[in-house]
Amino acid sequence: MSMMHATRNTAFVLVPSACALLIGTALLWDDGSSDRIVLGRQLYGAYCASCHGAALQGESDWQSPKPDGLMPAPPHDASGHTWHHSDEELFRITKFGMDAVVPNHRSAMPAFGGSLSDREIEAILAFIKSTWPERERTYQQERSRSSS
Repeated sequence: MSMMHATRNTAFVLVPSACALLIGTALLWDDGSSDRIVLGRQLYGAYCASCHGAALQGESDWQSPKPDGLMPAPPHDASGHTWHHSDEELFRITKFGMDAVVPNHRSAMPAFGGSLSDREIEAILAFIKSTWPERERTYQQERSRSSS
């Protein structure tokens, strides 16, 4: 076998492998510019920001009930507790409301299953998660893995 033929065969195997590795890495690491994140950012603005804040900051004093007994909207940034929940819990809360995860929890948050598709809910959650620092993202990913 000639050196040129061996080099071509090696390139034929290595190039697709390298491309697959790069694509896989891109799927794991998202800089916030993917189509899903962009869609999630737009949907968050339309459906979530009025309560949870444009900067994901939540309502003030979010850990204490309001005078009407309802809990304020928590922050979705690193200062809140959203990252303490698994992907499944976050999806169920968004689609079915807090009662789906915490029965009898008094919250003004509606169930969005009738307004948003599963894909749209997943995009919103991807956007929220894309804003977290690495420590919170890692914790939440491990929580999601252990609950599945």
